Amino acid sequence: MKVLPTLEGGLRIDTNDASDWDLLRCVIHDANGRDVDLATRLGDLISPEAGGEDWEEYVVPDLREEFQDELSQIHALIESAAFKAGGGAGSLWIHPEDAFTWYGSFNQARLAIEDSYHFTGMVEQDLMKLTPEQQAAYIRSDFYGHIQILLLKHALH
Repeated sequence: MKVLPTLEGGLRIDTNDASDWDLLRCVIHDANGRDVDLATRLGDLISPEAGGEDWEEYVVPDLREEFQDELSQIHALIESAAFKAGGGAGSLWIHPEDAFTWYGSFNQARLAIEDSYHFTGMVEQDLMKLTPEQQAAYIRSDFYGHIQILLLKHALH
């Protein structure tokens, strides 16, 4: 898989085969991979003294809807590009108008992975002790982070 900036200020992701499409689809799976969704987890950070009950009642439902809308949009873009490519080698374009949605979806996925595996602060020697599942999650999180950096550099101004 290659990720390249475009002249229009977005990114183009070139896939080599079906496994690359599967990796891109993982952003949806990773973002939804927790029993408790991100909106609720963020709400849990607000203490009752700081208005946690109001946050839960008024903010969390809107956040939940916004996060799911982002993921639905990204899912549709990935599936449309994969369909056009016949599931094999092809291109997925991240246009500047969709860049924030992509960034947010990768962020949701990274936060969910971090909540599950707590990779922050691990050193390289620790990574060698991870199970294959943990290593795969680490690689996906790292991939999402790199795409976010490219989005910041080339699509989000």
